[in-house]
Amino acid sequence: MDFRYCWEDFTPGRVFEHGERRLSEDDILRFAREWDPQRYHTDPLLAKQTPFGGLIASGWQSCAVLMRLMCDAYLNESSCVGSPGIDEIRFLHPVRPEDSLRFRSTVLESSPSRSRPGRGSVVFRWELLNQDAVVVLSMVGRQFYLRRASP
Repeated sequence: MDFRYCWEDFTPGRVFEHGERRLSEDDILRFAREWDPQRYHTDPLLAKQTPFGGLIASGWQSCAVLMRLMCDAYLNESSCVGSPGIDEIRFLHPVRPEDSLRFRSTVLESSPSRSRPGRGSVVFRWELLNQDAVVVLSMVGRQFYLRRASP
């Protein structure tokens, strides 16, 4: 297969930005009722009585939005062959109904695989920003990519 992005394309400091996804109150309620049924995610009236002062999206919904925007930004056009996991997730600010979210990815480090010469690993900081450019979610994780040519 031909890929737009291979390991060599992810050099430290490279930034990808993509998207805009608005979360409606219905989006938040629907996700929360299925996956994270806490009162500040599922009940607008009860949410007003919490420290958040109103309805907020689940952090896991924010992670799902980030993942979708990452796929659209570059992942679906890349030679990615998986990830060993996420090292850090930070829910920095609440996501509220009608917030418009966008994705930013920064390459922190990149290294060739020592055991598999046709692959390399990349460490990213992935961020979800709202319409005011406030980072609402930050994640650090690693992904593995095929190289264009074996060394």
